[in-house]
Amino acid sequence: MTNPITQWNRMASANSVERQVADRAEKADKAPDAMAAAATRAPAPAADDKLELSQAARLSAQEPTFDRAKVDAIKQQVEQGQYPLDPRRIAENFLALEQMIRE
Repeated sequence: MTNPITQWNRMASANSVERQVADRAEKADKAPDAMAAAATRAPAPAADDKLELSQAARLSAQEPTFDRAKVDAIKQQVEQGQYPLDPRRIAENFLALEQMIRE
């Protein structure tokens, strides 16, 4: 016989998942409507509109913001199966990212 508390937790968990799926589906249904409404409110760009980058923006666009040698070394280790991957940590980070997106 299953513990009543365990049964309650299972039911609450299942309802929570169903609620999350329904919420995501509802948001997805509303997204195209919101995008269409925003597009109709946006003013059309003028023919003489120009975009000019600041000196700082030009410099940052030219210089990479990461260490290419380090990235290549890690890529090579992954390809050779020598880089330690922690599936649990990866999953936890994906979950944290998903939660950030929802907020």
